[in-house]
Amino acid sequence: MRDVFVAGVSMTPFGKHLERSLKSLTAEAFEGVLEDAGASTSDIQAAFFGNCVQGHMEGQDMVRGEIALRACGLARIPVVNVENACATAATAFHLAVNYVRAGAADIVLAIGAEKMFATDKARMFSAFDGAWDVHTAEANRDTLVAMGDGVAEPPGSRSERPYSVFMDVYAGLSRLHMKTFGTTQRQIAAVAAKNHQHSTHNPRAQYQRPFTVEEVLAAPPITYPLTLPMCSPVSDGAAAAIVCSAEGLKRLNARQSRAQKVLASVLQTGGPRAPEDYLQHVTRLAADRAYAEAGVGPTEVSVVEVHDATAMGEIIEVEALQLCGLGESGPAAERGDLSLGGRIPVNPSGGLECKGHPIGATGLGQIYELVTQLRGEAGARQVNTARIALAQNGGGIIGVEEAVVAVTLLGHP
Repeated sequence: MRDVFVAGVSMTPFGKHLERSLKSLTAEAFEGVLEDAGASTSDIQAAFFGNCVQGHMEGQDMVRGEIALRACGLARIPVVNVENACATAATAFHLAVNYVRAGAADIVLAIGAEKMFATDKARMFSAFDGAWDVHTAEANRDTLVAMGDGVAEPPGSRSERPYSVFMDVYAGLSRLHMKTFGTTQRQIAAVAAKNHQHSTHNPRAQYQRPFTVEEVLAAPPITYPLTLPMCSPVSDGAAAAIVCSAEGLKRLNARQSRAQKVLASVLQTGGPRAPEDYLQHVTRLAADRAYAEAGVGPTEVSVVEVHDATAMGEIIEVEALQLCGLGESGPAAERGDLSLGGRIPVNPSGGLECKGHPIGATGLGQIYELVTQLRGEAGARQVNTARIALAQNGGGIIGVEEAVVAVTLLGHP
């Protein structure tokens, strides 16, 4: 297979953009990635467009990418629409990488855009309802909530305001981890406080306010053990990457020195397993494949972006990626091991909790951060001597875990 490189990346500010259209967010990300790669519209030979909820929110189905990209002046090339729950953008990136690897093109665009925030909160939150088996929704919820049996829910620790059904999912996962490994609510709060501190250095993050552990614990509850600062917000935004073969990169010679190599790109679905069988977690299996493909191990990774739709998500994924042992990432967060300046910085962008989570763009937002880190261009949030970067992006739920996970490894050529 041919080597593949990330020649350019871009990302709009993530946040609440009621006044903006999906087309305008897409255009900003597209123009930004062309500039960053030193490319022109005519260089792009194919495009993979990620979006999840435009059909639900606006009724625009079937040809979302063709319409959004035509408005950017991109036409007469293959355009593939990608929808894969919260792993949509990472899936678009994975498909673009493999399109280049296969020799189908030399310069390919992966782009994701999402408009989720709305004044109609019922419609907004119901956008998440299709990310599990809708035919067994009640059984799904019962299974996931039951994972937390044995961990008491203190009075007053559940929000009366509407929130995504996936917060109940993460609450069940949290309580299972708590009773299995002794993880504490304070350790989960330490992850959230760490990510909020990181976000103060990210001008594109939706939230840039620091929190202490005590402030996270004292914040309004969502559902135990989760409080508001531990959870990702509803977001709008777009992100993009241009991936190239070595031949394609030569055509963009002005930016060649800033390109980063794709060491591994793995996409994997989950499978049946017992809730306590963490060795068969979909992220662990995908990570094993990615490490083998890249020829590196977890100890060689310099910087990580993981799918922290809640702070508990980071704890679970860091362990599944084998960056910490099972049950060890909560204490590691408390010690500062996962912070900037620590042993293995995780989510220097602020993660989904702070950077935001426009689900069709999230995975490419991770790629943007990691390429920026590898280039040494991350400013105050720069990880020293970043050489190998890892992104983990998950989506949906089947059984007791994500329906799909993408793991990407990037490094210097």
